[in-house]
Amino acid sequence: MVDQFATQHGRIKGQQTAILAMGKLGSREMTASSDLDLILIYDFDSDEPDSDGARPLHGSQYFARLTQRLISAFRTRTNYGVLYDVDMRLRPSGGAGPLASRIDSFAEYQQTEAWTWEHMALTRARVISALPEFRGKIEGIIRAVLTRPRDRAVIASDVAEMRRAIALEKGEDDIWDLKHAAGGMVDIEFIAQNLQLVHAATLPEILSVSTQQVLENAARLGVLPPSAADVLRPAARLYHDLTQILRLCVSSKFRPETAGADLLRMMTRAADAPDFSSLEAQVRETQSEVRRVFLSLIERQT
Repeated sequence: MVDQFATQHGRIKGQQTAILAMGKLGSREMTASSDLDLILIYDFDSDEPDSDGARPLHGSQYFARLTQRLISAFRTRTNYGVLYDVDMRLRPSGGAGPLASRIDSFAEYQQTEAWTWEHMALTRARVISALPEFRGKIEGIIRAVLTRPRDRAVIASDVAEMRRAIALEKGEDDIWDLKHAAGGMVDIEFIAQNLQLVHAATLPEILSVSTQQVLENAARLGVLPPSAADVLRPAARLYHDLTQILRLCVSSKFRPETAGADLLRMMTRAADAPDFSSLEAQVRETQSEVRRVFLSLIERQT
């Protein structure tokens, strides 16, 4: 795709491009219905900012067009529907910002303008396409942002406020909304992200794009109490296993009373539960325990 774009517009001297995976793609936790959260980062020689093709473009315009072409490629329609939905809202300044970010602007934004929730998202950022040297520069920027000292109470307050905002927008009373329910996956992810932002300055080895790995690291490093780890780690596995099944089998909200027997058996088997009523009780108890841990680790620090 990049080569095809270059046949029209050429290349810019010293150009470098990188695709930064965010969200579920960044954390390697995608489901059948996940979209692609992406950021495109670029650089070029400022002394020669125009491309050398038949239809030359200036630097920022060149990479904005290239990003649009990339999005179109991912959104290609197949016999089974759109290949992937692409979400670029995690880029600097969100929907108000340019589609692609030059590396120095990306670094400046993350260091001086980004909100706590953007740094929470940055904990799952992973470079998936770039030459090694450019990849190293971007990873260095991300690491510098994530390992700077932070006020624990401020971070906890921001995390709690973000969680309440999501609850107001998405609701948190449906236990089968395993992501947004009180004590669901968002609670676990926010705990992991909070732990990284608070402790990475002194314990950089806590960092990982994987929520499960962060919990393992935090427990090993002694910043996540064993009792909390014993709740969160199996809960994350349970939610992940059930979510994979639901994303494949259900196109709208899951309702046990209207679901087929085969689906209920599949979910029960995935959770190693004796029957579906036991699974439902297990999910309720798990969410109650996860919410208790969330309140003890986040809300009570605010």
